[in-house]
Amino acid sequence: MSRTTILVLVALGAALAGFVFSTAAKRLQDEEPAAQASVAARPQSASLDWREVHGTSGEHLVFSVDSLQVTPGGWRARVALENRSSVAYELGGPRTTLNRSFGVMLFSTGRIEELNELNASNTLPAVRPAARFEPSLPAILEPDATWEGTISAPGSLAAGNWVRIVFGTLVSVGNPPEELGDKVVWITDRAYRLQS
Repeated sequence: MSRTTILVLVALGAALAGFVFSTAAKRLQDEEPAAQASVAARPQSASLDWREVHGTSGEHLVFSVDSLQVTPGGWRARVALENRSSVAYELGGPRTTLNRSFGVMLFSTGRIEELNELNASNTLPAVRPAARFEPSLPAILEPDATWEGTISAPGSLAAGNWVRIVFGTLVSVGNPPEELGDKVVWITDRAYRLQS
């Protein structure tokens, strides 16, 4: 074979390989959906009236969410926490400050199964922590005591996501009833879908 023939064959091989690679890349590109940019939820208010109980009838904690509001600059929720157990819980003491996770979590669906699956696999979304508590959380929530207030934070929330309210970390003062545990973080079973 002459040198010219070899160069022509190499050039044809390179062109064929380039065509194959570009066709495969185009096919892969066509199959993958384009990433959608998230859009901030518009200002909105929702009356929720959620009441969820953790524990048994004699020893339990009650987590309530009256309302959720998305504002132009952030979010706020009107919530309550009732201690209907025989043990006090720290809410704002030194053992809870670093782990305090009162706030919101965003989920792709409102299904309780999604929450359970993510919790079981330790892949829950990050808490968007509350930056403000009005009135301030008590250091300790005594038995038969209730704290009611508004939690809020700056920052937008993505439209189309489902919001769950997070209460915690509550740390027992003394030996807690077995059904409650010594540390409690409650993520609401219910969720609210953010409108665009």
